[in-house]
Amino acid sequence: MTNKFYIASSFINIDRVREVSNLLKDKGFVQTYDWTQNDRAASLTDLKEIGEKELSAVLRSDFLIILLPAGKGSHIEFGIGLGQGKKIYLFSENDDIDNFETTSTFYHLDNVEKVIGTVEELVKRVTIEKG
Repeated sequence: MTNKFYIASSFINIDRVREVSNLLKDKGFVQTYDWTQNDRAASLTDLKEIGEKELSAVLRSDFLIILLPAGKGSHIEFGIGLGQGKKIYLFSENDDIDNFETTSTFYHLDNVEKVIGTVEELVKRVTIEKG
């Protein structure tokens, strides 16, 4: 079973990231790194250390979850996952993912599964496919 996951998102989504993480862990999934436990980086050295941990976690994961809205770091992690051929669940509560004015070409690739709706629907989709 491929059950190791990494969640990328922005600091404004910390509570939602923790919610998804806890729901998946309760179902036996393993989080490769929980960046929500970090304080905001205060130096370039901090950034480098966090970047190394996050890169390693993305590479060790079986799949990624990107919770929108997400910032530049999350989109870099998204790109690393794409480059590694990993399954990516792209989650949004609204249909911004399909808004032609704001979407990304990479959101529509074959290994990206768009999930629009609730956190519960996201977890159900991941659980059905990966559980």
